[in-house]
Amino acid sequence: MKIAIVHDQLQEFGGAERVLVSLMDIFPHADLYTAYYNPSTLGHHAEQTKKWNIHTTWADRIPGFKRLASPLRFLTPFIWESINFSDYDLVISSSGTMMCKGIITRPETPHICYLHHPPRYLYYYETALEWQKHILIKIYGNLINQHLREWDFLSSQRVDHFIANSEETKRRIQKYYRCDADVIYPPVMIPKDLPRNTKKKNYYLTISRLARAKHLDILIEAANKKKLPLKIVGQGRDYAYLKSLAGDTVELVGGIPDNELEELYAGAKAFLFASRDEEFGIAPIEAMGRGIPVIAYASGGLKETIQPGHNGYLFSTLSADSLLEQVEILEKTSVPEYEKLCQNARQESLKYSFEVFKKKVTDLISTFEN
Repeated sequence: MKIAIVHDQLQEFGGAERVLVSLMDIFPHADLYTAYYNPSTLGHHAEQTKKWNIHTTWADRIPGFKRLASPLRFLTPFIWESINFSDYDLVISSSGTMMCKGIITRPETPHICYLHHPPRYLYYYETALEWQKHILIKIYGNLINQHLREWDFLSSQRVDHFIANSEETKRRIQKYYRCDADVIYPPVMIPKDLPRNTKKKNYYLTISRLARAKHLDILIEAANKKKLPLKIVGQGRDYAYLKSLAGDTVELVGGIPDNELEELYAGAKAFLFASRDEEFGIAPIEAMGRGIPVIAYASGGLKETIQPGHNGYLFSTLSADSLLEQVEILEKTSVPEYEKLCQNARQESLKYSFEVFKKKVTDLISTFEN
């Protein structure tokens, strides 16, 4: 089969791009289509994209479009509907914020969409920027979002088969698009074997983009209150703000190489996560893959992967006090109980390996080949 894979954009590297890498590993001869491509902003991940046959759209050639993609999102339908897929036997879209599922294929060409999430800004979920607090931006955004919601629904009906990255996303597909979906969890980088760890576990860890919707301020407030040692790994526009909140026991590490990250994992007592309405949550699974229990806000896809008292704990309200209640439970666990939590976390993570993802995706694709 001649296969095309379509992805929103290649300017940043997050959970959706990790799924894209896995899809390209499964289908190495597929052509990749994306709205725009900016290898200079992909860091060390840029190297692996160089072996792909990448096609960009006309938006990639408009000066300044990459920087102004959000205010220019009214152009989204024109971007995806301009691509000709008549030469392909199968098209797989990897769709999220920019709605690349809105492509048009021939009636006989199956279109399978792996949906990371319906666009958050269209359906009133939290976004990285609190754009509705600025009156002119709010008026402009609401005007164009009404049209985009209509197009988002209509274009969803072009998809022949949806794959959701979690049960949470499946529910959103049913609610907003009136479509069913299979759930195939994203592939997570899980080490095959855990190295023997002699390092003392004496701090809490989180890894995240430094953005408003991740609620890292809650983690910092909790750490400040109880003088908990907390290390925050990640980069983003909220660095200066979060740095101003951090007390003596909080360290903003920034972005670090993989080998240094493994060192941080080795000394982490637990992984903290406070994102609201997260569709899946790859970072907590990566931590569990290192045998680290997770304390997370009970929201979105985290309720599917964290079983309280088994491989971590969930806090019920988005507040420092609610988080600290669960931290206190963890602190009071005996050594055997803690070791069991770590073992269960590792076991849970194995459900989300690349091998599991590949088998489920290829099994589904095979039904369209026959």
